[in-house]
Amino acid sequence: MEDLQYPIGKFIEQPFSEAQMKEWLLDIQSLPKQIEYAVINLDQHQLETPYRDGGWTIQQVVHHVADSHMNAYIRFKLGLTEETPVIKPYDEAAWAELSDTKNLPVNISITLLYAVHTRWVEIIKHIKTEEWNRRIFHPQHKKEMTLWYLLGLYAWHSRHHVAHITSLRRRKDW
Repeated sequence: MEDLQYPIGKFIEQPFSEAQMKEWLLDIQSLPKQIEYAVINLDQHQLETPYRDGGWTIQQVVHHVADSHMNAYIRFKLGLTEETPVIKPYDEAAWAELSDTKNLPVNISITLLYAVHTRWVEIIKHIKTEEWNRRIFHPQHKKEMTLWYLLGLYAWHSRHHVAHITSLRRRKDW
């Protein structure tokens, strides 16, 4: 039986390699197009369908990915320009209930994703090997995280949420 909460499994940290970096960069680069294709031709009723019982609607998932990846882009910039900056966590569930998430069409967040990912990919392409070890501090998790770890996490996050949508489409035969 398919795991509806983690359709691609949970994130597993990987050691640094150029090959892995290129794969994760491709995940980040392709996310806007992947999510756009995942929601293509869905009507409002379908967009308001949760991907699993107790889960977010497709509309909330798309807006969440934009919120999350805007934060990720800023976290990368902070990590590259400051010494172990403390990042600002945010309440993802509360953000998913705000009016922009509930009322605005998903194409607004898809457009944001194209813009943010274009800038983010430009930065990622120019990170030097030693810079992947630069760190940010996440106070909610009480943990330092390297830029390398964040790249893997957000590459996984990209595939994870696209899979929420595409697996729902398969199950509903949309």
